[in-house]
Order: sequence, then structure tokens, then C-alpha cells
Amino acid sequence: MSYFSHLAAAERYAISRPPFHPLIIARIREQLELTAPLDRALDVACGTGQSTTPLRAIARHVVGADRSLAMLSTTPRDDCISYVAASAEQQPWVDESFDLTTVALAFHWFDREAFLCEAHRTLRSNGWLVIYNNSIYGRMHGNPAFENWFKDEYLARYPSPPRNYRPFTATDAHVLGFEFTAHEEYRNDVTFGMDAFAAYLMTQSNVIAAVEEGSEAADAVRSWLIDALRPHFLQPTAAFEFGGTLWFLRKES
Repeated sequence: MSYFSHLAAAERYAISRPPFHPLIIARIREQLELTAPLDRALDVACGTGQSTTPLRAIARHVVGADRSLAMLSTTPRDDCISYVAASAEQQPWVDESFDLTTVALAFHWFDREAFLCEAHRTLRSNGWLVIYNNSIYGRMHGNPAFENWFKDEYLARYPSPPRNYRPFTATDAHVLGFEFTAHEEYRNDVTFGMDAFAAYLMTQSNVIAAVEEGSEAADAVRSWLIDALRPHFLQPTAAFEFGGTLWFLRKES
């Protein structure tokens, strides 16, 4: 099931997802020891283009690919970026087309072996594959009670859809032609007002599953979220803990 094929969900995603990708671009620049831009970079499962646009800082030519036409319809126009409808597991490019391939927030939805075979095929010799995620940890600074609400009420009402959280190891990478060179963890706090935080939760796949793939109306979900969040926002804004992992893989010669 694709949770990102609906236009309404794509529009919410484009507007309400907090940007964190420049933090990742800085880590890529440092890890790859870039002193000049790469020639070509590909962003797989690019969604609304949030993860694609920052790649312009480290690549001359950037391509974003996603199988969801709804998501692609919301991407910002940019003469330096081209967007293509394509799945992660079946890419339309010729062999050795890119110096860098990135995947943000999507590896857990892929057929891993099929994707990694395509990534290996389309990367140039010694090219890089960078896979990263980012999620809310369910904690609000200065309000321990929020964590209980997040786990016991929000996630109980809207559980996360199944995805592949199986560990990915250096051995797994090597079998498919990659050297797993680094694995990092990072943190980034995000500050929201109450309405903006409710809008962010509306972009999560568990809410999309209930609305676009289920029987709840978006307005009803938003009203429930606002009513439930109001006691936790004692100030106009609040800071929340986010973070994720960052994997660097180099194509083996």
C-alpha cells in the first residue's frame, strides 16, 4: 500500500513537514570531504522535493525521483533540478549516471535488495549512497506528560503502519556491492506552535492511513488533535525532540 499517492496528503506534507535536510547536507559534505560540487546527484523517493532542493549545495545537477505523481505535483520549480516519476526498485537511468544517491525517510518502505541493486548500477565507480531518516521522539521539552499522551493516546489511536525495520548491516551492504563506511546518529529539536504541530502530525503515515486509506475525515482528526494538544501547550510554542540515523555507503569497485 502506498500512503503517499493521495494529493491531499501530499499537499499537507509539502506545507507542514519541518525542514532538517540542510543539516544532513552539511554532514554529507564533511563525510565525503567535498571541496567542490559533485557533477550529478539523485534523490530517490524525493516526495515533495524537501530532500532534493538542498542537494544543490553539493551537486551541479540534481534529479528527484518518486513513484507518487501526487507528491511530485507539489515540488517547487527549479531550473537546476529535474523531477522524474520512477520507483526506487526500477530506475530509468543508464548505468553509472550519478556520483551520489540519497534516500530520506523512505528506505523502510523499499524492497531493499531490488533498490540496492539499482543504486549500485546507477552509481559511478566509488559513488556514494547516503540513507537517512528523521522522526519525532515523542518528547516535548519541559513537559514530561506529553510523552505519555504521545504513546498512550496518539499512537494508540493512530498506530504506525508496518514497515521494514530489520537491521541493515555492513555484511548486507557488502553482499550487494557497497562498503558501509559510517553510521551516525543525530538530534535536532524543532519548535512548533500548537496548530503547526497538529499539522505536522497530519503528515505522518499513521494519520494518512486513517484518513486517505481509512474512514476518518481529515477535519475530524485535526479537531481531535487540537483538543488533545491544547493542555500541553502552556506557551505559544514548544520544542520537541527529533533525530535519526545517517548511513554512508560507497560503491565497491
